[in-house]
Amino acid sequence: MEAEGRFIVGTYARVPVVLASGKGCKLYDVEGREYLDCSSGIAVNALGHCDPDWVKAVVDQANVLTHVSNVYYSIPQVELAKHLVACSFADRVFFTNSGTEANEAAIKFARKYQRYSNPNDAEPATEFISFSNSFHGRTMGALALTSKEQYRSPFEPLMPGVTFLEYGNINATRELIQRGKTAAVFVEPIQGEGGIYSATKEFLEFLRSVCDDAGALLVFDEVQCGLGRTGYLWAHEAYGVFPDIMTLAKPLAGGLPIGAVLVTERVASAINYGDHGSTFAGGSLVCNAALTVLEKILKPAFLVSVSKKGQYFKEILNQRLGGNSHVKEIRGQGLLIGIELDVPASPLVDACRNAGLLVLTAGKGNIVRLVPPLIITEQELDAAAEILQNSMSVLDENDSK
Repeated sequence: MEAEGRFIVGTYARVPVVLASGKGCKLYDVEGREYLDCSSGIAVNALGHCDPDWVKAVVDQANVLTHVSNVYYSIPQVELAKHLVACSFADRVFFTNSGTEANEAAIKFARKYQRYSNPNDAEPATEFISFSNSFHGRTMGALALTSKEQYRSPFEPLMPGVTFLEYGNINATRELIQRGKTAAVFVEPIQGEGGIYSATKEFLEFLRSVCDDAGALLVFDEVQCGLGRTGYLWAHEAYGVFPDIMTLAKPLAGGLPIGAVLVTERVASAINYGDHGSTFAGGSLVCNAALTVLEKILKPAFLVSVSKKGQYFKEILNQRLGGNSHVKEIRGQGLLIGIELDVPASPLVDACRNAGLLVLTAGKGNIVRLVPPLIITEQELDAAAEILQNSMSVLDENDSK
């Protein structure tokens, strides 16, 4: 910790734990203390830590070929793209290294699509719609689509032409998605960082319809809520509404850096050689790891288990915490769950960690975010709920200070 303070740029307010190893849903610090992990590296480690099939995929590929760049063809990249297309609405895939890069690519693809589709327009549509409580990443374009002021203000001016509307508010949105002006609408079917807020079916159906009428693209950011987290392979499947573009990242390679932009053929037809690219994206090592993750998660029995465990977790959380005066709501889908408090959540998060449970905050700092590995057992969920219940008293102590 002392060396980190000397040698690493101070962008992270880290908690005082040095993690050294992990297995399944458990993590261990350098002193050998065990933690139940309900943070999953911020919703990344969907298969937990050191899943044997994932480890084999990584080691086998590392022994053969790690990286060749996108100057050449590579088999794992094409295989992963084929699998993603086969199990989604999409026709083609563009790979990136992270979620924010996936959203940057989606911004460029939307702009290029409008230029390609409207060749006679002197000024094709270039503007974007995003929503309150949104989080799309920290690079400059994705940051421009992110509503949180504290993330944005130190780096302004950002990309112009972004309008923020109230998440879920159909009336506020109706008049502002306009032909010749709006290139795309970016929306998270379930907001993670923003506070575990779920869109309604009516809202997403409305966005689909109004985008079609205006010639705008509908982009679903499923970086956190996608790939099995909700009990559906893709969060939007629960609504029966499908986008033109979907961005993915966090869980896809089970802990290795990857992102993906899934697009329809209509969008892909606007993109030419040289329009976008990446040196590292879609490398053989990460794609082989991602193939293993995808193949395990998309099995119907696996997704059913996530849905059942998510329902079970919410039920026991409501039983144990629902009567607490500080708990306003317990919400979410599958294993993406938020506990909204009427006070800051940090003292509770700290108390849980001290008791051996790792959880996160979300929203305005008053929401406990629970995103355990999708392989977590009901017994481990019971243990997590018990620690949360036993730690709630810290909120009363904090009130009295």
